[in-house]
Amino acid sequence: MKPELDYRSLFVATPSPYLVLAPDLVIVDVNLAYLRATGRTWEDLVGQYVFDAFPDNPADPDADWVRNVEASFGRVLAAGEADVLAMQRYDIPVAAQPGMFEERWWSTVNTPAFDRDGHVAWIIHRVEDVTAFVQARRARGRRAGEPLTEREEGMEAELYARARELQRLNEDLRAAHAREREVAVTLQEAMLHSPDLARHKNVAVRYLPAIGSLNVCGDWYDTVDLADGQFAVAVGDVVGHGLEAATVMGMLRSALSAASRAVTGPAQALEVLGMYARSVEGALATTAVTVLIDARSKLLVYSSAGHPPPVLLHSDGTCELLENATDPPLGARPEHVPRPQASTTYLRGDTLVLYTDGLIERRGEDIDIGLDHLREALGGMTECTPDQLADALLERLGIAGGGGDDVALVIVRL
Repeated sequence: MKPELDYRSLFVATPSPYLVLAPDLVIVDVNLAYLRATGRTWEDLVGQYVFDAFPDNPADPDADWVRNVEASFGRVLAAGEADVLAMQRYDIPVAAQPGMFEERWWSTVNTPAFDRDGHVAWIIHRVEDVTAFVQARRARGRRAGEPLTEREEGMEAELYARARELQRLNEDLRAAHAREREVAVTLQEAMLHSPDLARHKNVAVRYLPAIGSLNVCGDWYDTVDLADGQFAVAVGDVVGHGLEAATVMGMLRSALSAASRAVTGPAQALEVLGMYARSVEGALATTAVTVLIDARSKLLVYSSAGHPPPVLLHSDGTCELLENATDPPLGARPEHVPRPQASTTYLRGDTLVLYTDGLIERRGEDIDIGLDHLREALGGMTECTPDQLADALLERLGIAGGGGDDVALVIVRL
């Protein structure tokens, strides 16, 4: 049997200096190496706001450690990812002499630690004291009774300048990425805006871009109000990611919305969309499914263009796949062919689930296995509200924080 590890003792004895912070940047723990590096005691630090314990040197007008490290902590909390800072100077307060500071140079890495729900619970602040490296040539020159050569002084100045420049470039890149992402989010929200959705409190939608994307993708959802108390819901998936796929998505989504209002039934709407898709570059192999919901007759009428089947979750917990009207994806046929259409009845309290393949497909796994996982994940959730069900479903399928593919999800309580 493997011995039980005392992780507390391991942390205390770790030779690298570590400080542990809560999300409010209050120090919650510190190891011996950090105490030795800073000349502090455990009682001096634990329970203190980190920048009260370690303020900038007021005598140094260029001191920017607090600003740089505080920004790094913010990035860790926001992105849930480690953040590396360029080597920089931070003069630490001398504990025995209030108001006095000692010159130090540091290499810093801030790393998130997560709770069981996947939220950042702590920040691990790891530092390495590289003061000896920076001052080595100065010390050698003093021991030899010689000043640093012009070349050595230049190398030291350049090292510091490069570190500061790297810090500035990293900040510029982060700002540029934030602006680009803001534009992408605004674009996606505009293209996915569905005025009719606001009138349906029984409908919940979720949109998750693939991890690493700009927050734009080719997946879409829509809700369309029709006559006589009917309405249609749809999801679709354009091949690819990014702005190009999102542009094609916006065109096809608008076309399907218009077609659903102008023709009779989901099959005819997909026929119109298919003919339009043949004239749109990048629309080949797009999949879509649309379901007409007739509240008066308790009837679902549906048609699918190569899309994973919607699921009807009955109030008794059983699941029914709506897979009796599936046809090839848009643009797969060179000539127009009528698309199939099927229908099924439902009872009040049943739940309709539409989604894109990112919800169920996993690399190296058959889609039938993904459908089985979906049905299992829906088990025991008949009493959940649509919003609760949507969040729980993403959590149970392991993609609450995003996955390898884009996901659009629509939950309708019937």
